[in-house]
Amino acid sequence: MAGLKGIVIGFCLFEYFPLLVVLAFLGSVGMTLVILSCASPTFGAVWWPFFVVIFYILSPLPVLVANRYMENNSTYSTAAKDVALFFTAIIVISAYGLPIVLARAPPENPTIVPGACVLVLLGNTVVFLTILGFFFSFTHDESSGLL
Repeated sequence: MAGLKGIVIGFCLFEYFPLLVVLAFLGSVGMTLVILSCASPTFGAVWWPFFVVIFYILSPLPVLVANRYMENNSTYSTAAKDVALFFTAIIVISAYGLPIVLARAPPENPTIVPGACVLVLLGNTVVFLTILGFFFSFTHDESSGLL
């Protein structure tokens, strides 16, 4: 019976395999753009834009915590959902704002060049769409899920 259970789990994982490959590819493309903006000698090889990776790690956390809270709470509350989405929006906007601020400050000698800023913004878009795609694809419970 254990072999049959393994086969069933294997078929379920095989169903999501193409989606996982696409999400992994998109995440790799996004991170490649961020690393290219940091390491390219054309852009000065300045690694300050790499701090957006912290925002990539932090962005799904409010939603995950709110989902866990709503699973443990017997009553459905939209307050947890709203607060989680608010904090997620703050994190995502901060990830877009950081390279723009780095490209504009100080005015006489910016920390990063505008080309690096554009690459980081493109990388942000790809990575955040990948995270959003993951949440849309692997959230099955519509009654208590945030997305």
